[in-house]
Parts: sequence; structure tokens; C-alpha cells
Amino acid sequence: MSDVYRLAKPRKKGLFGLLFSRFFLIVLLLLVQIFLIISFYTWLKNLLPFFSVITTLFTIGGVIYLFNCDMDSSAKLTWMLVFSLAPITGAALLAFTQTNLGHRTIQKRVAELIQGTKKAVPQSAETLKKLEGDPCATDDLVAYMNRSGCFPVCENTEVTYFPQGEDKFAAMLEELRKAEKFIFMEYFILNEGYMWGEILRILEEKAKAGVDVRVMYDGMCEITLLPSNYCELLEQRGIKAKTFAPIRPIVSSHYNYRDHRKILVIDGKVAFNGGVNLSDEYINRIEMFGHWKDTAVMMKGEAARSFTLMFLQMWNITETQAVFEPWIAETGYVPQNPSGFVIPFGDCPLDEDKVGRAVYMDILNRATNYVHIMTPYLILDDELQTAIIYAAQRGVDVRLILPGIPDKKPAFALAKSHYKRLVDAGVKIYEYAPGFVHAKVFVSDDCKAVVGTINLDYRSLYHHFECATYLYKSDCIPDVERDFQNTMAKCRQVTHESIENETPYYKIMGSLMKFVAPLM
Repeated sequence: MSDVYRLAKPRKKGLFGLLFSRFFLIVLLLLVQIFLIISFYTWLKNLLPFFSVITTLFTIGGVIYLFNCDMDSSAKLTWMLVFSLAPITGAALLAFTQTNLGHRTIQKRVAELIQGTKKAVPQSAETLKKLEGDPCATDDLVAYMNRSGCFPVCENTEVTYFPQGEDKFAAMLEELRKAEKFIFMEYFILNEGYMWGEILRILEEKAKAGVDVRVMYDGMCEITLLPSNYCELLEQRGIKAKTFAPIRPIVSSHYNYRDHRKILVIDGKVAFNGGVNLSDEYINRIEMFGHWKDTAVMMKGEAARSFTLMFLQMWNITETQAVFEPWIAETGYVPQNPSGFVIPFGDCPLDEDKVGRAVYMDILNRATNYVHIMTPYLILDDELQTAIIYAAQRGVDVRLILPGIPDKKPAFALAKSHYKRLVDAGVKIYEYAPGFVHAKVFVSDDCKAVVGTINLDYRSLYHHFECATYLYKSDCIPDVERDFQNTMAKCRQVTHESIENETPYYKIMGSLMKFVAPLM
């Protein structure tokens, strides 16, 4: 890999490198703060002779609050366990998370940006009229989506589905070379290697040619993958760069909300979305958990404007003056083979609308023939699990493909804890034998599909900034279903027998992880 283009030296390995890393410093400082907090309560306990009475009152008060608050029932049970083990500390922790300490500023800023751009990409009345009386009530879904943002339903868009990360990567390089005005990239993971090196070569060339190149990645990258000055290294090459919510050695609930989106927009004409991050495992250049199965879509035409808007909303969070024009202006670009309807949408954890969860449940509740799902994680709340079971019990062919080789064993154990109830209801579950499935795909009834970044877990459905592409009657939907069938052919099916013969580790770990599932 000597030909890999790098801006920074690879991170040091081993104990010595860890001890002198920024990651170790941040963890150490966070642990010191946690120790001081625990010490405070220990000191308080020693001073109060009636401590048991106080803890009882904290427990009762916490339980009353939980019964009356707007929180998922599974999360309530987890918090009740916390209260039963450590009432005062649990109350302080709940207050810390519920009062939004650490992210009130960003919450206010995001709300301002979203509210101020609700009509930035106008909804075509003609397109909406075509959906009136639609048997799938797609117009109602559009109305719901636009409660929390600007997510118009689009026509005049050509969509290409990529069944592998390698396919998306090849198309990305081709489209990046055509850029004339701007390139906007927003990714959860950016890691130096072959994939990012090839992209970076093009970005530098385009920046030198006067193209506005912007790159944004999540702050977790600075902990595990990139140096803290990586944005400066990019800017030295003419690339505007930002880290979303960089990790600082201060205890804050703000760190719970990560930017899990994957967006690339070129000139407002072409957009990419899906599960593929900018790291070599996503294109199987390196192997981490067997074969890496991922998916993505490329949109050419009208729908690209919505992803431009989503990117600029996130980019402008830290800007004193938000600028959206001329980037979201109509381009006049006419795609060669447009078909169907496309709804790019985002999900923000700082508002009340859980858009990704609602879209998935809408598909499950309206399906008449089948719902086929690929997801890397299966950590379900009660309502989503009920929707999956109800769909299967009313005769819908519900199938799920999950990893055969997990990246996180505790999360995999938690997924397996759902297997028995789902299989008993008639849901068919498959595990991808060659490796890890990172795709986030729903496809239903040969007419609708969702490809994006939203996993079936609490992180994606409640805590992360996410985005996805909703497709209705698009020509590429058969490609999505064909890919599901081809992937399923490489899977082992989960049966009552395989569930019964599961290893003790997964049985025990799955049972234990149930207690903390909403916190994962």
C-alpha cells in the first residue's frame, strides 16, 4: 500500500502509542471527572444519617417521572434498573441526559436552520397532485416528513442502485472528475487508505481548479482514526473541512448525538447516499469481518437538491451566518432516464419527530405482499418489533438479513435475543455467511424501497443524525429486490433448531444486554 496517498502519518500501534495518544488523554480526563462525581455522592452519603430515606425518595420520584415522561417503554425499564441500583447517581444521570446539558446551543441552532429552510427546496404541486389518492398514501407520508424539515417528493430523477461498496466507489470517482462548481461530502467515517487516497487526489485537483470542495466527518474519527489537526491538513490543500461535534475531555450529553450521515453532492446535479463510509473495508480493500456487504444509491436530477440542503444545514451549524444560495438553486439539469418518485429525507435527534422509525413502520404497516430488510443491527423497541410481527402475522412475507460475522458481539447477541419471538411469528431471518452486512435497506411490494444510513437500533432511530432515500415506483427497485435475493442465497437461515442450539455466550450475553439495549 505504498502508493496510498496520505496527509497524516499512520497512528502509533501498541501500548506506547496508546499512552501518548489523544484518545488516552480524553478517556483519562473523562474518568477523572466521573471519579469526582462518584466521590461527591460517596461523601454525601457519609454525611447524611438518613441516606436510605433519601435514596428511597429519589427512587420513588424517579419512577413517577419515568411513568409520566415521553420515553420508549424499553428505555423506561432500563432507567428503572439504574434507579434500583443507584438511586441518587441514577437520578443525576437521568437529569443530565433529559435536561440536554451540553447540547442546548446546538439544539437551538439546528432548529433555527431547519425552520429557516422549510421552503428552501419548493414542493412541486404538480408532482404532489400525481400522488393524490395513491393507494400507498405516499402523499400522507410526504406531509408527515415535512413536519420536521424540507423533504419534498421529487420526480425528474434517475436513480442507480449499487449492491456493493466497490460499485459506489467506482461511480464516485467518475462523477467527482466531472465536478465544475462544488463538491460537498459528509460522512460518519473518514479513514486514510486506498479509498480516501484516490478520492483525495481528485478533490485536490478540483480545489486547485476553483471548485468549492467541502468535507465534513464525525468527531469520533479524531478519537480512533485521524489526528485532531486533520481539518487543517485538508485546508492546506484548498479543501474546506469540518469535524462534527469533536470530542473534548469534558463530560457532556452532546457526545450522544453523532453525525451518522453519508452524503456526497456534486454541482447540485448528482447525489450519493447509503451505508458506505470512506474507509477501505467498505470496498473490501481490506478484510475486517469477512466480506463487507454494503449498498448505496446515486441520484441524478431534482432529488440532489435535497441532499445539498441537508449538507448545508449541518455545515452551517458552526457558521455565524448561514449561506444556502446559490448552492441549492435549480440547476436545470435533465437526467437521461428519470422514473418514479424520490424522497430524500433526514432525521434529527434533537426534535420530537423520529422520521426514520416512522418511515420504516409505514412500510411495514402498509405492505401487502412482502417486506425485505437488510440491517447490521437489530435492537428493536417494542413498537417496531410489534410492527414487524404484525406484518408477518397478517400474511406479509417479512425477511431480514443480518451479519454472519458480527463487528460487535454484544450487539449481535442482543439481535439474537429477538430471534425466537420473530421466528415464532413467521418472520424469516438470515445471517450472511461470508461476512458482515452493513447495508440499511427496506424493499417492499416491488414498488417502494429505502436505502440510507438508518439502522434498526436505538442509536440510529433515536440518537444520531441520519439520512436516507425513499424510492417509490422507481425503475431501480427491482434491482434492490434482486440484490436481496442474491444476498439471501449466500445466507444461512435461522431456525427454531439453530436458536435452541445457540452458544451459551450469545444466550447469556443477549439476556444481559436486554437491560441496557436503549443505551447502546
